[in-house]
Amino acid sequence: MKAFLLDDIDQLRDHLASQRSLFTPQYTEGSTELNWLPLTSKTKSVTTERPLLPTYPAKQFFFPDREILFQFDGSDFKETLPEPEPQILFGVRSCDLCAIAYQDRFFRQDPYYQARRRATLLVGIDCNMPCEGGFCPTVDAGPFVRDGLADLVCHQQQDASWLLMVHTPAGEALIQGLELKAAESHHITRRNKQEQQVAARFPSATHIETGIQRINQAQVPAETWQAMGLQCLTCSGCTNLCPTCSCFTSYDRPVADGFERERCWDSCLYDAFQREASGHNPSATAGQRVERFWFHKFSNEYTKTFDRYGCTGCGRCEKTCPGVIGVHSVMKRISATL
Repeated sequence: MKAFLLDDIDQLRDHLASQRSLFTPQYTEGSTELNWLPLTSKTKSVTTERPLLPTYPAKQFFFPDREILFQFDGSDFKETLPEPEPQILFGVRSCDLCAIAYQDRFFRQDPYYQARRRATLLVGIDCNMPCEGGFCPTVDAGPFVRDGLADLVCHQQQDASWLLMVHTPAGEALIQGLELKAAESHHITRRNKQEQQVAARFPSATHIETGIQRINQAQVPAETWQAMGLQCLTCSGCTNLCPTCSCFTSYDRPVADGFERERCWDSCLYDAFQREASGHNPSATAGQRVERFWFHKFSNEYTKTFDRYGCTGCGRCEKTCPGVIGVHSVMKRISATL
């Protein structure tokens, strides 16, 4: 890894934008929400402001909510692989970078996902303060960017200057032409110490830790899941905003002289998600579906495949759920269960 010092992060941002299309979190007009939008001449940097996370995670850049997989004209099949333009996601937080790495593994043999992923370079940014509802330190997903998850990583130092870390050859190529001063070892040491300080500022997450333990030890009564299932409105807000959720379905529809197959996001909280052709449904009740969702997020069974939980501690589900069964509400209820 190479490291440099940077006076102004916008200087880096504008330099990168001269090479590729660049998307960065921005406030939409008249809104207090951050969303991923293309850089324009009027874009203001919000890399150090609250809220720290965009409303929607970055998964939409690689796994869109709808896409055509192939077409059939009556005689031939035509695959419709995307041909994305090279792009940069600038200012990706550690929890979302962990989620992208999770999705990279899930979709490692999916040519549609991989075509977009190969076209995208990632610029991560450390979180120097806890975000509302976040608990990334509890699931080892932050607050600072983990090695190997981004091409470039930016860290704001205590004197307001920036430490720029280069993790990949592609990242090194991006900064060619910038006059940068090499960082010294004490800058890296100081960053490591600061991460411990920031992590210590997060609110207690003992309810998350206890909930994870009880889920894995099958200590949550079915009645508790059923009670929470009654609160689920099957709106799919949690699965849509979860950066690691990757469930999808596909269907064929007629077009011209043939048909096309479209893939779109699905949700394990929908009644028909696991329903079989015979009519049997392994998750027939809402409580069973809620249980299945959280088992997938925190079961040790999945760490064998992904080396981490399916939750990266962003807290988006808690903010969006109208039924009050986001991660904090659920885990507090589970941890209080005797």
